[in-house]
Amino acid sequence: MAHPEKGYSEKKKIIGTRLHKSEKKIAYFSMEIGLESKMPTYSGGLGILAGDTIKSCADLNIPIVAVTILYKKGYFHQKLDENGQQQELPVEWLPKDFSFPRHKKVTVNIEGRKVLVQGWEYRVVGIGGGCVPVIFLDTDIEENSEYDRALSYSLYG
Repeated sequence: MAHPEKGYSEKKKIIGTRLHKSEKKIAYFSMEIGLESKMPTYSGGLGILAGDTIKSCADLNIPIVAVTILYKKGYFHQKLDENGQQQELPVEWLPKDFSFPRHKKVTVNIEGRKVLVQGWEYRVVGIGGGCVPVIFLDTDIEENSEYDRALSYSLYG
């Protein structure tokens, strides 16, 4: 079962779950991971499969950490206007409502530019108390140029 982190008291409860700190971990990388429908960081089959894999690992207490991209834009709700024309309304969501920021930022070199990457951590807690951290990588950081901030905006876009 996935547990979003909302507020300090909720975080304290989740932080107390069993994390595999001292042993080796499996690194699981996926372009998209579907953990919650209100957290649109996936578009379909691959994301659902990745999310289910992570949830199963938490249930089985497997020492794994998942890494993906934090997509904040690109999703929309559809509605028809009075003329029957489709309108697209952007889905608004905030990473802080589901995860917490990792304070260490890393710099990567992309086409000769230094780009800062921030991690957001979401924890999936299994039925037996196992916990799988999912790190969402985000380039939408003040220190980056507008171009580089947009690198992590949209899935496959």
